[in-house]
Amino acid sequence: MQHRAFGRTGLRIPAIVFGTSILGNQYQVLPDETKRAIVRGWFEHVAPPVVVDCAGKYGAGLALEVIGRELEALGVDPERILISNKLGWRRAPLVTDEPAFEPGVWAGLAHDARQDVSREGILRCWEEGLALLGERYAPRLLSVHDPDEYLAAATSEPDRRQRWDDILGAYRALEELKRQGKAAGVGVGSKDWRVIRELSDKVDLDWVMLANSLTVHRHPRELLDFLESLARRGVGVVNSAVFHAGFLVGGEFFDYRRITPDAPEDRARFEWRERFNRVCRRHAVEPSVACVQFALSPPAVQSVALNSSRPDRIARNVAAVETLLPQAFWLEMKSEGLIEKSYPYLG
Repeated sequence: MQHRAFGRTGLRIPAIVFGTSILGNQYQVLPDETKRAIVRGWFEHVAPPVVVDCAGKYGAGLALEVIGRELEALGVDPERILISNKLGWRRAPLVTDEPAFEPGVWAGLAHDARQDVSREGILRCWEEGLALLGERYAPRLLSVHDPDEYLAAATSEPDRRQRWDDILGAYRALEELKRQGKAAGVGVGSKDWRVIRELSDKVDLDWVMLANSLTVHRHPRELLDFLESLARRGVGVVNSAVFHAGFLVGGEFFDYRRITPDAPEDRARFEWRERFNRVCRRHAVEPSVACVQFALSPPAVQSVALNSSRPDRIARNVAAVETLLPQAFWLEMKSEGLIEKSYPYLG
């Protein structure tokens, strides 16, 4: 797999970035030997540098801790891995039966997590991440995690303005770390791409990570126009959560919310998925491959982030990134109204 220049970071990355929330016990507790096999699998299937995306929010720091521990146990040369750490959450004591920061999402944790978004807070998050990973594996890509959720929690317009000040303070801290040579690039990870657009007018971003935004199921023209503007400015793009939290490939969660076909607001999504599966069957196309290939299709996108709880699926994820699909498949997707007929990059 070829590596490509990534935005304004001066780095080169492969077309797949490995997500790591599962290493923080997202939805389930994986045995330590499975976690080690996942980490080992990254290096078995992608030439270095392997790129992984993590966050203090993932298992209240557990994912960061596991990555550092397993890289050390496997004797991985730090030059063979590039770590992205999304900052904004750090560990807190666990005083309830389960963590309060995202109920129902994380299993078997020994800590809770709390948000810490400000200039000083983001430095605390960075220091904690460095301690959990170990300084040998210091992250080279830094970002603020889910500023959209932080803004959405505002209770008034003055509160939202204060939260914007907190976010801009966090980016001043990241720029300081970059000037000190402690980061190669400053970015953002967000589920609401419109907040990325708003932020990009205020902050000189090197790269962005979209989540639940640009998928075979959802690809508004306005977002495509924004991606083209990022490309003109030389900003790198990683596309993540391209299965809408697994729903497009048969899961029960859509954007991290469990849905059922009985709910009127969800019925159309199930109908879309069934029509999508029928087209895939007619062309002998794996739905997951269609999702990945669509996610990579805009020229502005350098890489797609994929997560796996099973080591044997890593090879399949890599193959999905490298498998081109026939033009006839995309033409039928358009004729069936499953993707926009005006979508410019496929069909």
